[in-house]
Amino acid sequence: MGGRRGSRTQRKHFKQSRENVWKRPKTESSSDPNNPNSSNPAWQPFATQNPSFDEYYKEQGIVSPEEWDAFMEMLRKPLPAAFRINATSQFCEDIRSQLENDFMKSLQAEAIEGGDLEPIKPLPWYPDNLAWQSNFSRMQLRKNQTLERFHEFLKLETEIGNISRQEAVSMVPPLFLDVRPDHFVLDVCAAPGSKTFQLLEIIHHSAKGRFLPDGMVLANDLDVQRCNLLIHQTKRMCTANLIVTNHEGQHFPGCRSHKNISNGSETTNNLEQSIPQLLFDRVLCDVPCSGDGTLRKAPDIWRKWNGGMGNGLHCLQIHIAMRGLSLLKVGGRMVYSTCSLNPVENEAVVAEILRRCGGSVELVDVSNELPQLIRRPGLTKWKVRDKGVWLPSYKDARKLQRNGIVPSMFPSGKNYADLTNNNQKSENGESVNAEDVVQPDDTISSIDDLEEEVSDLSLQLCMRIVPHDQNTGAFFIAVLQKVSHLPAIPDKSATSQGKLSTRSELHENLSDQATEEINGLEVSSVDGADEKILEVASKAEENISEMALEAADEKISEETSEVDEKISEVALEADLVDDEPARGAPESNSSEAADKKTDSAKTGEKRKLQIQGKWKGVDPVLFFQDETIINSIKAFYGIDESFPFTGHLVTRNKDANHVKRIYYVSKSVKDVLDLNFRVGQQLKITSVGLKMFERQSSREGSLAPCSFRISSEGLPVILPYITKQILYASPADFKHLLQYKSIKFADFVDADFGQKAADLILGCCVIVLREGDKLSDHIQADASAIAIGCWKGRSSLSVMVTAMDCQELLERLSARMETEKNGTLAPESLGVLDKKQDMSGENGTPLEDHNVEAMKIQDTNASE
Repeated sequence: MGGRRGSRTQRKHFKQSRENVWKRPKTESSSDPNNPNSSNPAWQPFATQNPSFDEYYKEQGIVSPEEWDAFMEMLRKPLPAAFRINATSQFCEDIRSQLENDFMKSLQAEAIEGGDLEPIKPLPWYPDNLAWQSNFSRMQLRKNQTLERFHEFLKLETEIGNISRQEAVSMVPPLFLDVRPDHFVLDVCAAPGSKTFQLLEIIHHSAKGRFLPDGMVLANDLDVQRCNLLIHQTKRMCTANLIVTNHEGQHFPGCRSHKNISNGSETTNNLEQSIPQLLFDRVLCDVPCSGDGTLRKAPDIWRKWNGGMGNGLHCLQIHIAMRGLSLLKVGGRMVYSTCSLNPVENEAVVAEILRRCGGSVELVDVSNELPQLIRRPGLTKWKVRDKGVWLPSYKDARKLQRNGIVPSMFPSGKNYADLTNNNQKSENGESVNAEDVVQPDDTISSIDDLEEEVSDLSLQLCMRIVPHDQNTGAFFIAVLQKVSHLPAIPDKSATSQGKLSTRSELHENLSDQATEEINGLEVSSVDGADEKILEVASKAEENISEMALEAADEKISEETSEVDEKISEVALEADLVDDEPARGAPESNSSEAADKKTDSAKTGEKRKLQIQGKWKGVDPVLFFQDETIINSIKAFYGIDESFPFTGHLVTRNKDANHVKRIYYVSKSVKDVLDLNFRVGQQLKITSVGLKMFERQSSREGSLAPCSFRISSEGLPVILPYITKQILYASPADFKHLLQYKSIKFADFVDADFGQKAADLILGCCVIVLREGDKLSDHIQADASAIAIGCWKGRSSLSVMVTAMDCQELLERLSARMETEKNGTLAPESLGVLDKKQDMSGENGTPLEDHNVEAMKIQDTNASE
């Protein structure tokens, strides 16, 4: 998310948690919480109406007068629960089959209003029946005991990562991006991460048969806490093609490599520069908004809503969208979306984007895509409401001297000359006729007497989804394509600022000078223009640095941030003022550092502050180059030489002797990290890569030849390349491992497997489920292979998988065996151990005692 300089999120704000409107005080047992006349004074029904809301959207014509009642009735109903099956999951087909053949039938009797209402159904517009909607609300799923099995299914599969709970309309924007496996995708305002997860799914699913996709997703968010939520969400995807960053969306770094900056890594310095600048094939710009499209799931908005909420976010939304377009490759596609009904946040923003970009950006007609999705065309006329007064045009805003209203909020986007300007020139610098100038003493009699503006842009190509069309929330979507480089946009309004600091004036002068130089370039020589642009950028950057040192002790006024934002627009395409996070990050980090120093002083902590380049308090991102450890891992697991190791391993600890986790990154992520080092680590990275190896620090683990075990997340990627410490297990033994967590070698059903397990070297090993009568231990590069990490101890084999993963795998295997009953599997493969073997191990030792070793190992790693 983006944010204004004056309202930067601080650590103290995290303590102010949002009110939980769904949580009610516990009532007395005698009181009835569903009865408004109950003696319980704490009970109050949610207000599901707001006269201002009705008046505002009736006037805007969001829906026709005939539909208004149906529209409002649907808004007052709880939102149905929706979820999406992870298309890249090993059990995607199993889960879809279970929904189609089991839950659809078993839940039919639990339909809320008669037998004609489907309890669950696939969303007709989502491809391949991968998205589903339940007509049971979240509250019903939690409280109704008859729905317990379905609810437990949703919780378990969500935690594992096989499905994602997500509002139905929230799934739409990524579908219109047309993402391909080789695309670089930017999610500008990514938290909480459901769309990021969906983008990763698309990239991986469309790259079938490849080692890893050639593309990647860079997910960004302003709020550190929301970044943590984003990381938690995407962690379930187990991907090496993701980077999570923490920046203001409107100031996202351009990472243009026009300097030779050393990162202290010989490997990186010697690498060929594969990408000179961080540009993206696709950009998802789901900007911060007033959120009144989510009234069905957030009813507290009813009482908080007012007509000015959208006005306050309009300019920020434009800045974020323009920054997204500047980072988009020519020919690329950007989706602008909000969960708001307000045209000031939707069509007005898109119209201003098109005006600023000239013909370099176009709206894309996607009416033929997702034909079963019911959508409404965008509006071409709307009004602005401010402090209870309707303003059909900016001329009326000037009459009433509404300083918070800007021309871009209106359909035409026309500006009017300020009477205080003696030259009386328009925004384009042209003379203005006297009759066009608004006189301040004019009055507005009624809304009917005002001239209503109509946009001449193709805004009908935008899409608005309304709740009563398909029983969803509300959403706005616009698909934009960049057909040529963006024009340099002069900073006109900054010159009208009266009191600017020395730094602000310097920025303004440099931006004007740079703009003039760009406008003077010959169009025929693109390469020459780029070189000239870089020269101007370098001069500007040097001058700004010098002035910043001289004025370090001066107080910089709040107007600086406004000038900075406008300068970012001047440098949209060329990055004239190299938009490193110096425009806000230093202040943010200095405040974070100050908070940490204060906290440390209070608690007496002496923990060393981590530094990632210029970012204080952030763990560093370093390429792991300890050849001794890397070679020991390769030798212990017999990893094939074809597996790309060099330059793909990353750690977050500068001390190589105390590295606990080693992460694996794809080629695309590696290229971005290389570029980030070359430009001085402009990206503030909070998460990167897939956890591949973890240090085994238990007592027995320290005795193993290799001190690193393979993590569960990274196992599917490296599995086809492992030639040592790997065994195939029969379905019976595989299930028993999952069920009992630790089994002695002599207690396995397959004695030959038990002997092979005993012959393994002490340490981590991989157990693969043997399908059918397959006896070969030769590994095939098969994405459908089911495997788990285990620890080979002195006398037993212990599972190193979480209890939840074990439970999910057991249920999936049982379901598969149930559907594949054809007499080929032995009876014990489908059942459980006999009573003696169920309760005891070798020599009658309880199997629970065998779990101690595994639990110690898991606890030790969990504490890391």
